Amino acid sequence: MRICVSSDMDEPVARALVAQLRDRGHHVVTYGVLSPGADPQWAACSQAAAREVAAGTADQAVVCCWTGTGASIAANKVPGVRAALCTDAYTADGARRWNDANVLALSLRLTSEPLLNEILDAWFAAEASTEPEDRENVARLEQLDDTRTTS
Repeated sequence: MRICVSSDMDEPVARALVAQLRDRGHHVVTYGVLSPGADPQWAACSQAAAREVAAGTADQAVVCCWTGTGASIAANKVPGVRAALCTDAYTADGARRWNDANVLALSLRLTSEPLLNEILDAWFAAEASTEPEDRENVARLEQLDDTRTTS
């Protein structure tokens, strides 16, 4: 799987994230401080990673900033992106299952390396729900994207 990773800070967990994804067999493309010469601002690097998901050139993305909030907000401004700020494995599972999230947002402050592993395990183990109510909610999100791009 091709996964884009962005971070606005060179923190140990950001480097561990890239290493863990590669160890899991994913092709990782980096943005922000993880990519020399790239714009390190959280809004810019999160949006760049999210755009690849929306364009279909990446399967997923993981966006990081100190709290994870700004990175998730920036990613969610990209039509077609459903970014979820996950601080634990249960939230990561639910984000993938019920929200069909395609971008994981992480806090560089709150995420330890063991917690990162738990979150990634849950994220990759979960599959999008096929329940009609869940699919209807995701479809509504897509309609919001359509409204935003045509207005």
